[in-house]
Amino acid sequence: MASRSQSRTASHAGSWYDADGAVLSSKLKGWLSNATESHAPARAIIAPHAGYSYCGECGGFAYRQVKPHGIKRVFILGPSHHFHLRKCALSAMQVYDTPLYTLQIDQQVYSELHGTGKFDVMSKDVDEAEHSIEMHLPYVAQVMESCKGNFTIVPIMVGNVSPQSEREYGRLLAPYLADKENLFVISSDFCHWGSRFQYTRYDESKGKIYQSIEHLDRQGMELIEKLNTQEFYTYLNQTENTICGRHPILVLLHTIEALIAKSPGTKAVMKFTQYAQSSKVQSMRDSSVSYASAALVLTESET
Repeated sequence: MASRSQSRTASHAGSWYDADGAVLSSKLKGWLSNATESHAPARAIIAPHAGYSYCGECGGFAYRQVKPHGIKRVFILGPSHHFHLRKCALSAMQVYDTPLYTLQIDQQVYSELHGTGKFDVMSKDVDEAEHSIEMHLPYVAQVMESCKGNFTIVPIMVGNVSPQSEREYGRLLAPYLADKENLFVISSDFCHWGSRFQYTRYDESKGKIYQSIEHLDRQGMELIEKLNTQEFYTYLNQTENTICGRHPILVLLHTIEALIAKSPGTKAVMKFTQYAQSSKVQSMRDSSVSYASAALVLTESET
């Protein structure tokens, strides 16, 4: 058993989501039950990381596409909101606590990644201050409950990395995505709109403000579905949409590109399964955060 110094505590439990495991599990089961299975089995998902009262329901539409049987490792890529990071970083911990049960970090994969020289190691304080990975842990624990004790997690904090670095990380992670025993979870919210986010782009031709926000988000979502990495870069540069997980998303897009380049017979299909907003913005004084869930299905040619 890992000591407390080797365990990341569930630092956002009791505020961002329920600290009581039974209550939390009941809510997660409800959201999963209410979600539609529409694009499964997922080899990767994109899902939000806000407080569950805002995005828990939306997240269910990503996790509903996950089929736990056969999954041995869950890679979780989340952005860094508070710590300035120019690379990707691994945790210094051995386990991550959740109100449901403890999740074991895959030390073998960590050793392989660390051996590339491309990864920093985050301190426990940095690890516990960040919410982007933690907010996925209860959902992972719930969906993988039937495999409890037989799977590991691979948390990766993605910094403010350059396009060249995103491509390098994609090539590095492609063999892991190619492995059917691995699931990738990409942590991201979508548009953060309002003066408090310093982003108030509004196209009046699209209707009310919240409709303009949705149109903006769906432009980006369409490019992600098309797996059009370069056009997604252009979209981000032109719109400056405040998608906080843009770097993890771009790492995934490059990972898919690298996988297909090496295995041309692989067919990758990404589909968004749900979209929501924390509130319907009507006034320039209002604010909102958008949430979207997506799933990636990979199939291989028989020939």
